[in-house]
Amino acid sequence: MTVVNKLWNLFERILKSTVSLLLKIPGKELSDSQWQNFMQFVKFCLVGVSNTAISLGVYYIFVAVNSSLYMIGNAAGFVVSVLNSYILNSRFVFKKQDEKGKTLVKTFAAYGTNLIIGTLMLYLLVDIIGISEFIAPLINLLITVPLNYILNKKWVMK
Repeated sequence: MTVVNKLWNLFERILKSTVSLLLKIPGKELSDSQWQNFMQFVKFCLVGVSNTAISLGVYYIFVAVNSSLYMIGNAAGFVVSVLNSYILNSRFVFKKQDEKGKTLVKTFAAYGTNLIIGTLMLYLLVDIIGISEFIAPLINLLITVPLNYILNKKWVMK
């Protein structure tokens, strides 16, 4: 067992103990199936954090080279982060083998759909409703992360 696997197992045991303790307060308990789904969502969120870091990293590299390249940097960051998502989601989160690139195409479609929905929501929240551009992305995440998880679980990695 690798060091990464040992650390992950330790993290999962600590998380399970913490969640179990918190659920005992209202007298609830998670079944094994519910725990598996919860952990899958946690893994998906961790992949999302890495996607964000990669996307921003690529974006800022382009901007550092030349600030007028910000749109190209945004597109490049999107492509690289979606490739990261595809690799990690198929191997770490959903553990699914790709059949002739279909999953990769579906991954780009799901994230592209989410990008469009997120952009429209951002416009609606900031320009129409008047919510701060610093707060609106956080509200956006409350919708786009679960939507992206459902798209990936039920369609991309099915």
